[in-house]
Amino acid sequence: MRITAEAKTVTRQRILEAAAAMFRADGWYNTTTRGIATAAGIATGTLFNYFPTKEAIAATLIGEALRTSGEEFTVSRGTESSLEADLFTLIWSGLSKLGEYRKFLAPAAETIFSPLARSSPDSPGEAIRVDHLELVEATIAGHGFSVPVSNVAVQLYWTLYLGVFAFWAADDSPGQEDTLALLDQSLKLYAASLRAGPHRSEGKEIYERQ
Repeated sequence: MRITAEAKTVTRQRILEAAAAMFRADGWYNTTTRGIATAAGIATGTLFNYFPTKEAIAATLIGEALRTSGEEFTVSRGTESSLEADLFTLIWSGLSKLGEYRKFLAPAAETIFSPLARSSPDSPGEAIRVDHLELVEATIAGHGFSVPVSNVAVQLYWTLYLGVFAFWAADDSPGQEDTLALLDQSLKLYAASLRAGPHRSEGKEIYERQ
């Protein structure tokens, strides 16, 4: 019997919901694809028709949450904020959207966002990285910097982002205030590095007004 597109969408969503519940309850290492399939009411082989690995499921959950927060940021972003303020809002809103997944994100991110994984376009974290960097580049362009920014600037940002992401995932300070402080200081340094480099569009001032 041929499975309709609607049925596939329903099954995919059931897998994601089952996985999210298990990740939250049991953590990363205790959750298996077999367990997710059982919780979703399907065979393990069927699950692999939708997601090849546990990492791919986690990456989808992370990617969907970040995509939603990115869309909200794009709609609500004003025109008077500084570059570092906009990047702060973008990153923090995304982390906040991922709050329910914090229990498993630290170990999952080690695989999903590893440098080796990023080298392959088929790796679970590649789509997340590309989507996020495109939004960051659009934000940078909105502040008068020429795009695309240099490879060094892109890598510097991504290293900063992953560092903050990993710190946040394990931050037990009230309201993750330590992460907020780290993010604030890191983005000030990053914005300063862009202003100091040859990244401004013609006719724009080298330094933004503070």
